[in-house]
Amino acid sequence: MSVESRGGRAHGGRGPGRGADGSARPSRDATIAALTRLLAPAVNAAGFDLEEIDVRPADRRRLVKIVVDGDDGVSLDDIARLSETVSRLLDESDAMGTSPYVLEVTSPGVDRPLTEPRHWRRAVGRLVVAPLADGSQIEGRVVAADDEAVEIDVVQKRRSRGAGGGGRSAGPKNAGPETVRRRFGLGELGRGRVQVEFKHLPGEPGGSSAESGSPSNHAAEEKRSPAEPD
Repeated sequence: MSVESRGGRAHGGRGPGRGADGSARPSRDATIAALTRLLAPAVNAAGFDLEEIDVRPADRRRLVKIVVDGDDGVSLDDIARLSETVSRLLDESDAMGTSPYVLEVTSPGVDRPLTEPRHWRRAVGRLVVAPLADGSQIEGRVVAADDEAVEIDVVQKRRSRGAGGGGRSAGPKNAGPETVRRRFGLGELGRGRVQVEFKHLPGEPGGSSAESGSPSNHAAEEKRSPAEPD
């Protein structure tokens, strides 16, 4: 969810790389650094984390995108209040110069990479995939996370036993999947990503298909395949 508002002074442009007064604009990296110093304290004071700031050209203006998140999520009302706060701070400062801009305050999408301990903590209950330091990949459901490690339930197929003499099977050929809980240090995990889900199948980690409040119940009529590691 996001709130977009007009900001800045509506002066005409003076060509690429120039502000409305004709002076050279600061570099994009310098602008982002200045905005971070300006906005992070106010966002943190409101009980949220400043996840990302991006500044991009948009026609004759610039798009200023502020991404915020919190342990309990971010509501539309939260976004609206933060947008007012950010807009006021920008108006009171010279961080954006005198050129016009459009401000967008938003919460992270599901494609936001999991790189910090707080990201993994907020992904508890979600199906994720992440590369490992040894070059392999893990896919499963996050069940716990702290500042040092992440616990993930991995669903993997049981290995069936080979056939015995006379073609008889010595064990079940179509054994169902089993869940293995594994603990990974944060240094073992690369940039994880939440996987889009539609519905838990009964008996899978994360609850039954009737579980309320699950982040995966966005489309109850759809099904997904069990998570399997590469």
